[in-house]
Amino acid sequence: MRKKVSRLGGSGMRTVMFSSLLFLGLAGPAAAFDGQPAPNVSIGPQDLSPTEALREGARQYYSGNKVEALNSLQYAAENGQPMAAWKLGEMYSKGDGVQEDDLRAFEYYSQIVREHGDDSPSAPDAPFVSSALVALGTYYLNGIDGTVPKNEARARQIFTHAASYFGDAEAQYELGQMYQDNNSRMAVRWYNLAALKGHVGAQARLGETLYNIGSSEKKKARGLMWLTVAREQAVGSEADWIHTMHEQYFAVSPEHVRERARSLADGWIEQNRPDMLTAQKLKTQ
Repeated sequence: MRKKVSRLGGSGMRTVMFSSLLFLGLAGPAAAFDGQPAPNVSIGPQDLSPTEALREGARQYYSGNKVEALNSLQYAAENGQPMAAWKLGEMYSKGDGVQEDDLRAFEYYSQIVREHGDDSPSAPDAPFVSSALVALGTYYLNGIDGTVPKNEARARQIFTHAASYFGDAEAQYELGQMYQDNNSRMAVRWYNLAALKGHVGAQARLGETLYNIGSSEKKKARGLMWLTVAREQAVGSEADWIHTMHEQYFAVSPEHVRERARSLADGWIEQNRPDMLTAQKLKTQ
């Protein structure tokens, strides 16, 4: 699969939502103690409701017991819990507690899309549905050896649904990449939507595209502004290529274009990322 570029509040937010199940009453109301010893009976996922199995799977997963978590999550997924199916897809796609198996991951993501692809964008499970759409689209874009052939048209269709209906920034970024080489206007449209949501990779690619198609220094400054915004936020795996790209365009820009871009970037960050500014101030104190 194509390596994903991290975004603010994306997959990390879904992981937080999944882990929050630990605090939602894992076993339901506590049974009253009646003085009788509890029967020595093993309770399996089938003894729980699908929602309880999902919560139990979350507890087992984060306590390190991923084998038992697999059983609970499989039961929950088989009984209509899209969050459980999403977590299973993530586990199989990354080899997290299980042997990596892209086809199994593909099947779980497909199940979510088949059963919930048209759910309301405001539904509680919507972030997991849109994430499954993006994962499924990426599998179609790259294919799975011997099982799922590459299908760019299908990938584009899936990304467009996630980007338009669910407003998913990762899907918008993927569409920008698909259009970048042959339709700059469409690429800018999708990158811009993701960039405004804080997708760092989209901010960098938007800046690159705007700079290259800019017919005036003012427009090129706008592109360099987005590259600067991305550079200020880039961490981890995406930092190197974003920093390199920023340096490339910064080096060939006149000083007044640099100054305008810096001013625009500072204004955008001040308005949209006060948390980042606060962190920077704390570091210097």
